[in-house]
Amino acid sequence: MKPKTIGYLGLAVIVVVASAILLQGTTSQTQSTRSIKIKGSTTVLPIAQAAAEVWMDSHPNDKITVEGGGSGVGIASLIDGTCDIANSSRTLKDEEKQAGLIEHEIALDAVCIIVNSQNPINELTLQQVKAIFKGEITNWGEVGGPNLEIVVYTRESTSGTFETFESKVMKPDNITLQALTKTSNGEMAKAIAGNLNGIGYVGIGYLANAEGIKALKINGIEPTNTTVQSGTFPISRYLYMITKGQPEGLTKDFIDFVTGPNGQKIVEESGFVKLP
Repeated sequence: MKPKTIGYLGLAVIVVVASAILLQGTTSQTQSTRSIKIKGSTTVLPIAQAAAEVWMDSHPNDKITVEGGGSGVGIASLIDGTCDIANSSRTLKDEEKQAGLIEHEIALDAVCIIVNSQNPINELTLQQVKAIFKGEITNWGEVGGPNLEIVVYTRESTSGTFETFESKVMKPDNITLQALTKTSNGEMAKAIAGNLNGIGYVGIGYLANAEGIKALKINGIEPTNTTVQSGTFPISRYLYMITKGQPEGLTKDFIDFVTGPNGQKIVEESGFVKLP
């Protein structure tokens, strides 16, 4: 009887040890963390930040770091391998595609022409906008406004919003060298709110919560969800999350989330336009 008892006891110990190892492995697997870094467009920034917060709330072992810096900065970081996703408010250039970068459409946007909310001007034509940013029209009185000098604000050359504005409004001409440069949509909105004479441009998502600015109708068309989705607003565009090669792991999971129903709700809550 004694040997059998020892045998049962030994078996029990083996079972307990095996269970402990299995449990430890399961716990270790459950507690494993995944992390990605997102960098780039200040236009896409509020969407990415809000989506990352929602994702991490329901996936506490995942870590998503989001930074701005501009579309060009994000794309350069992606090529260098120092981030996993580049937020961009412009399309990829040929050389960037040749580097293996892939665009993922995540939202629609309008580059809105903004002025101080106290400015009586409510509408301009695309040609008038171009002439103002070229420096040909320099006084608001020339477009039906008060006799005040126009102060032009623009974005830095690495900005995707700058590149969209340049390609859809300015080409083949350049923005006046007298323009004052701002490094983000937020800084642009703040500058225009503080200058009655100012004119600049921001993504549509920066209109809802900004005080002291208003968006102008362009060619009689107001920037709205409907006019952006239909493409009738003349300065409409897609917003992107860009990866180097096809996304995998947390990178893929997060982009799938942003482009899915819950992510598109965040897009709208952030003031932008969901995918059609």
